[in-house]
Order: sequence, then structure tokens, then C-alpha cells
Amino acid sequence: MSTITGKTNLVGLLGQPVNHSLSPIMHNAAYEEMGLDWCYVAMACDKANLKKVTKALRLIDCKGLNITIPHKQDVLKTCSKLTKVANDIQAVNTLIPEKNNQWIGANTDVEGFLMPLKNQNLMNKHVIVIGYGGSARAVVMGLSTLNIKKITVIGRNENSLNTFIKSMKNLLLKKNILIEGINNIKFNITQYIEEADLIVNTTPIGMISKKSETDNIPLGHKIWESLSNKTILYDLIYTPRPTNWLKLGQEKNCFTIDGLDMLVEQGALSIKLWSGFNNVPVQIMKSSAKKHLMV
Repeated sequence: MSTITGKTNLVGLLGQPVNHSLSPIMHNAAYEEMGLDWCYVAMACDKANLKKVTKALRLIDCKGLNITIPHKQDVLKTCSKLTKVANDIQAVNTLIPEKNNQWIGANTDVEGFLMPLKNQNLMNKHVIVIGYGGSARAVVMGLSTLNIKKITVIGRNENSLNTFIKSMKNLLLKKNILIEGINNIKFNITQYIEEADLIVNTTPIGMISKKSETDNIPLGHKIWESLSNKTILYDLIYTPRPTNWLKLGQEKNCFTIDGLDMLVEQGALSIKLWSGFNNVPVQIMKSSAKKHLMV
């Protein structure tokens, strides 16, 4: 990274936790290549302080912010306006400076999520989405463009799950895509796992932690005994790489995708929105992130 001076501009990431994030590594590599005198910093922020922190960062002329778990929906309250995609899915992962010390809320997760699936034919396929947070909203929005047949969303909290399904149904009305929610505490989901063509983990379960290997696999270890080798597993987590869940899928000869490509692509799109430059060095971002993961 170039030397930080009195002229260096601040950009960054807000979430909790953020100490695992590769975003500073890849963003700062991109800024150096682009000749931007910017510095990207990951900042841990509790939910209670989110509004104050975003307002303060705007007041000191922060040039842009990424938003990650668990703030992608709560941050809506801090935005003066939303882009169409962010408004449609009611989730924001990128804040763009607006006049009068305001923020515009945008979402680059949708395009980032789709990038690793561009060579997969998912027409009329059945997809399972694990989780119902802000990332899951972007995933469902992305899936709606792939002519799939059905989306099954799996989660534990029935009220939150039902709220999610209701809001997503409105998005899918014109797409002729079925969407349903299944409470994995109440119902046996083995058959759904067996029949799925693509399964996407949008939860933080599997991220680096001190938990046991079993606890670090979405839905627990046992349910994946019914996994078919025709199923694609897509984990939005990128650290560790691969996650224990993806390792399990590889043992069953499944095609697996981790979250690194999505991270890089959504990050590059954020840089475009903040800087106005279209020529963002995506490959440098990806290679710098990979090098850091190998350390």
C-alpha cells in the first residue's frame, strides 16, 4: 500500500466481526494499482452504534463504505435514498456519499453472487438457500435471473423465515419461480437435500472460529449424508478456504464454489460506484486476497 499522508482519503467496511475480512487486502491493492490515494480499513461496529458511526464517517468525508454481517438491513435506516436493487431486496452492502452529508444505499452482492454461476445451467433447477438475512436477499434476487424452477429457504426462526418468504414472493411474482420456507427444527429436510441441484449457504456458520468441526457445518453434519454428487455447493464464506462444509461436499464429489469470487466482484463494483472508474483491476484484487489466505 502507498504511504498514508494528510491527503489520503478513507474508505472502509462496517460489520461485526470484521477481523477475518480480506476486503482491506484486496481493496488497498486495487487503489495502489489505480493510483487512488485511498486507504480501506475494516471497522468493527455494534448494531447499537451503526447509525452514529455511519453519520460520523460521512461527516469526515469518508469516500465509501461496504456493509457486512449483521448490518445489511439495519443500515437501510441510515440511507437518504436507495438504488433500485437495494430497494427491491431491502438490503444494502455499499454506501455511496451523497450531498448534504447523506448516504445512498446500493447493493453489489447480487452481481457478485452471480459471477461464479455464469457457466452453470440452472434452468428449471431446484435451489436451496440456507439462511434469510441480507445476503440471502441478494442471493434470491440473483437466482431469479437464472430461470430456475424453485427456491427452498431453510431457517430456524419461523417468524423471521415467514417474513423473508413473504417479501421475496413479491420479487418473484413475474418470474414464475416457486419459493417456500422450511423450518429445519420442525421438519425433516433430508428429501430437499437429496433433490437439490444447488445449495447456497448464506449464514456465517463455518467461518473461522473455535467451535468444533460439527458445529461449524450448516444444519449439522448428519443431514449431509443424503447429499448427491450432482449437487453444486456454494458457500458465501471465504475464510477458511475451503470451509468444512465445502470439504464435506468435495468428499462426495460435488462441484463446490466458495465466496472469494463473490467478494472480489462485489468489491470491484463498489469501487466503480465510489470512484467513477470502470477499469478496476479485478485480477489483482483476487490474487492479493489469495496470497493472504495462503499466509
